[in-house]
Amino acid sequence: MKRFFSLLCVLLLAGSSLSAADNFWPDGTKMEKWFTSKPAKLSGQQAKRYVITDYGVLRDSTVLQTEAIQKVIDLAAEQGGGTIVIPEGTFLTSSLFFKSKTHLYLEKGAVLKGSDDVSDYAVMPVHIEGVIQRYIAALINAYDVDGFSLRGEGVVDGNGLRYWRDFWTRRRVNPACTNLEALRPRLFYAANSKNVLLEGVTLRNPGFWTTHFYKCDYVRVKDITIYAPQRPVAAASSDGVDVDGCNNFHITGCRFQNSDDLIAIKGGKGPWADTDPDNATNSNILVENCWFGPGSAMVTFGSECVGGHNLILRNCEGAGASRVLWLKMRPDTPQNYEYILVEGITGTVGNFIYIHPWTQFFDLKGREDIPKSYGRHILMRNCDVICTRKPFDIVEKPDEFELSDIVYENNKIDDRSQPQPQR
Repeated sequence: MKRFFSLLCVLLLAGSSLSAADNFWPDGTKMEKWFTSKPAKLSGQQAKRYVITDYGVLRDSTVLQTEAIQKVIDLAAEQGGGTIVIPEGTFLTSSLFFKSKTHLYLEKGAVLKGSDDVSDYAVMPVHIEGVIQRYIAALINAYDVDGFSLRGEGVVDGNGLRYWRDFWTRRRVNPACTNLEALRPRLFYAANSKNVLLEGVTLRNPGFWTTHFYKCDYVRVKDITIYAPQRPVAAASSDGVDVDGCNNFHITGCRFQNSDDLIAIKGGKGPWADTDPDNATNSNILVENCWFGPGSAMVTFGSECVGGHNLILRNCEGAGASRVLWLKMRPDTPQNYEYILVEGITGTVGNFIYIHPWTQFFDLKGREDIPKSYGRHILMRNCDVICTRKPFDIVEKPDEFELSDIVYENNKIDDRSQPQPQR
């Protein structure tokens, strides 16, 4: 390793390349003002309300009304945009597709509920398992849009119990079963889009990942609640926010509790993933002022991620998250995780930092050498946490990946992983 500091030391480094200023990224570049701005209010045609019950959608939670709701979305798009309003009540649907300058608003007491029959959903091109392929569409979809928002005080419910049971049954029969065999809809998917806002809503019980953003730019996820249960049936693969080859991404004021990654940085996998134009490195991701309950990690890099550059995780509370930071190092994928700043984390977590090889579905696809990966320029400082597991759990495999410039500064860590002395 070029320069890897002792895991048990607290280092006070002057002149670190990771800037202390709030408006600078860890690599020293200046942060855009967009990250400190408020979401713009809708105006003009985009603010026009299309209440679905005014257009023939029934207040009947037992009737699948995908087609009727989609007609309202299409009408708003034809008229230059608008806000589709879900009023109080429960409305059953499958895949809905939003267009540029169309928006979704859920009023208090509104529940947009997904069908639990996978055959009700559309099949669309999706970036999944590291490649673009046809897969089950999400409940709410935004492809190639400039300007979309999902807002309100209501709930989007993925109705996922049937999907979770099916997944775990398949795993009992075939432990190598992947997400491609266990077909399930995600709750929300945006692809090749920009100026996307999720604000205020509760997203719960996803059949698969909760939110998935692929090659999007200027995404804000603000003050939302994401929930999926761990018991009595664990919500399989219920990632909270999957950032998949995106730039300029702000997650703030959110509450996470689910059975898998809370925030996952993705981007592609495979021995030549870094040369595939369908994959991309993530950059300029700010996560702040969030609450993290049970789940795999506050932020995970991987398991399908060619790279992440400039991520800040700050001023967040742990309340049972298994890890603060997790780097999954795939030996079959070239990865570059760099310029990561973690600061001001409080509360109770499992590990403080966790770096291990990740070999699930390992496949070099004929490549003879192991593609080299890197984790570097990582600063974790000013945190005050209780760790219920080994705080610094790092496996070194220099033949597969290099770790360098990992710095711990001014942290207070109460290690509860070992038996406590009797008083």
